[in-house]
Amino acid sequence: MPDRLNLTYTSGLILQTITQGLSYGFDIIDHTGLSSGTVYPALRRLEAAGLVASLWDRKGTEKSGGPPRKYYQLTPSGQDRLRILYDRFPLLERTAQ
Repeated sequence: MPDRLNLTYTSGLILQTITQGLSYGFDIIDHTGLSSGTVYPALRRLEAAGLVASLWDRKGTEKSGGPPRKYYQLTPSGQDRLRILYDRFPLLERTAQ
């Protein structure tokens, strides 16, 4: 895990969205209004930092013929960091309710 990870409001918004059950990239984009060029690099950084873990779902796409989907979930470290971000950005926590 990197020694320093600068967690921004945007990172917090992505972590919060994942905790709300929207764990697929396009769902995160739709819910947050952020661009794919923001969401996917952030997810890679969050995963590299150990704050989210990912899982490929190939079963659901076999029937539809679509590509596999990558789903994300918060790790315990990610949950801890999200609580810190709620302290740093009070508006973030208010939007979670």
